[in-house]
Amino acid sequence: MQAQSKALLVHLLTATGAVFAMLALLAAAQEEWSIMFLWLVVAFAVDGIDGPLARKYEVKTYAPRFDGVLLDLIIDYLTYVFIPAFALFQSGLLPGWTGWFAIIVITFASAMYFADGNMKTKDNSFHGFPGCWNMLVLVLFALKPGIPVILFLVAVLAVGMFLPLKFIHPVRTERWRNLSLPMALAWTFFAGWAAWVDFHPQSWAHWGLIVTSVYLISVGIVMQVVPERSR
Repeated sequence: MQAQSKALLVHLLTATGAVFAMLALLAAAQEEWSIMFLWLVVAFAVDGIDGPLARKYEVKTYAPRFDGVLLDLIIDYLTYVFIPAFALFQSGLLPGWTGWFAIIVITFASAMYFADGNMKTKDNSFHGFPGCWNMLVLVLFALKPGIPVILFLVAVLAVGMFLPLKFIHPVRTERWRNLSLPMALAWTFFAGWAAWVDFHPQSWAHWGLIVTSVYLISVGIVMQVVPERSR
C-alpha cells in the first residue's frame, strides 16, 4: 500500500469519530445513557490511536489536503464537550438552574479553550484542564454524587482550563508514560465496563474509574511539583 493511501486511511479513521458522536447523540436523545457512553468510549479509543498512527504514517506529508488537527478538534468538541454536557443536563443529575449553569459553563469555556493556540506545553501535555468532560460526566453517572459536588467539580474544572496547571496526554507526554498509558487504557476499560452494566452501583468498575481518574487528573500537577531528574 502506498504511503498516500495509508495516510488517507488514518484521516478516515479519525473521521469515524463523527459517526460515533452521532450514534451517541441519538442514544442520548432517547435517554439510553449506557449506549451513549459506550459510543463515546469507542470514540475515545479511536482518539487515542489515530494520533500515533498519524505521526507514524506522516499524514501532513502524504495527505496534506485534509487537516488532521482541525478534524480531530471538531470531533473532540462533539464527543468530549457537547454530547456529555447535553447528557448531564438531560439526565436530571442537575435539575433546574443547575443544569443550565453547567451546560453554559462547559460549552462556553470549552469553546474558548479549544481555540487556544497555547493549549499544549513543551512536553506535549495540556496547559490547563483539556476539556475532557466526557470522562467527568461518565464518572458522575457512575457515582451519582450530590448536586453541590457536581457543581463544584464543573466550576473548578472550568476555571482550571485557564490556569497554569499541567494535565498529561497519556500517549504524548513522555515522563511517566510507562504508568500513564496503562492508566488511560485501564480507565477506558473501566468506563466501558461501567456503561455495559448500566452503571450498576455494586460494580467494581466504579472503583477502577475512581483510581484511574484521580491519577490522570492529578499526575500532571504532581509533575510540576516534583522536578524531573537530570539524565
